[in-house]
Amino acid sequence: MEVSLSTARDLLTDLVRRAAHGEDIVLTQDGQAVARLVAMSTRDRAAQRAALLRGVGISGRAHALPGPDAARSQDFLYDQDGLPG
Repeated sequence: MEVSLSTARDLLTDLVRRAAHGEDIVLTQDGQAVARLVAMSTRDRAAQRAALLRGVGISGRAHALPGPDAARSQDFLYDQDGLPG
């Protein structure tokens, strides 16, 4: 199935559902194919989950990892008695 990008914006949920069920969806722009929506295999999903848990996205770029708890983030400013250090 070929769908223009402008139409795909309105039908995205339906197109993703169809792709997840195995239908090949080709997105077009100015009449030229530019992208394809296809279902991810179970193996792909497992790899994606593992990458996300490692803090790396599908693109290979690192995602921000959780930092220090905000409630404790300024503890270094104070000594044991709670006075400015």
